[in-house]
Amino acid sequence: MFPQRTMLRTTQRFAANLRTPAVRQTVQRRFASSETVFTGAEDNAFNRERAAVKAHAAATSDLWRKLSIYATIPCLAIAAANAYVLWNEHWEHWSHMEPLEERTEYPYQNLRTKNFFWGNGDKTLFWNDKVNYHKKE
Repeated sequence: MFPQRTMLRTTQRFAANLRTPAVRQTVQRRFASSETVFTGAEDNAFNRERAAVKAHAAATSDLWRKLSIYATIPCLAIAAANAYVLWNEHWEHWSHMEPLEERTEYPYQNLRTKNFFWGNGDKTLFWNDKVNYHKKE
């Protein structure tokens, strides 16, 4: 217990000594690469190219933001309206057809080699009673 307490007090004193201005200046000066104050980026080819790339990126991102707001949203609205109209036309056409029980069943429809393991074994997983019908012999 006593060695731990002594170690704790020693580290606290050492940390307090590091906070003095003389030690801080020495440590900060050690990590600086030069004593001169940096005023800004030099005007050379590399920095001019970086500035041009940054300006191009800003313009391009602004273009894509405008496209996504002013072009994509109206296109989605038009596509939704078209899908709604086609959906209603499809069911309107479907209502004029003969009932499911009277339609001809071709040999390639509703092939069953063995029963499905759900339900009554005759209906597929995506069976829809409004459009699917299976005549049993």
